[in-house]
Amino acid sequence: MLLIHANPETIMGRSEEETMKVYAEIDAITSELSKSGELIGGEALADVSQSKVVRAPGGVPVTTDGPFVEAKEHLAGYLIVETESVERAIEIAARWPDAREGGAMEVRPIMDTGGTEM
Repeated sequence: MLLIHANPETIMGRSEEETMKVYAEIDAITSELSKSGELIGGEALADVSQSKVVRAPGGVPVTTDGPFVEAKEHLAGYLIVETESVERAIEIAARWPDAREGGAMEVRPIMDTGGTEM
């Protein structure tokens, strides 16, 4: 799974032309991955202002607005790809605009149903 971490300051600082260029780049990457059969799925996530964090200390749920992580970036979306190697997944992640523009891409294997990766 490729987790897209975006920096809202970078996104908000783009002109409409720059935003359209980024969207075109993303469309080109996802189209290429679809054609190669590597793209399994993915979605963008709603703005962080709509997020909630739920913790249940002692079994009692406490809900706060969120996310509250100590970082400028937030989880903006994800791609699920099936690649021959982790190196290929890293190659794809490095091409994603957020990886270059103040955000990051996290490459994380999805656990098999048996959970043998733990």
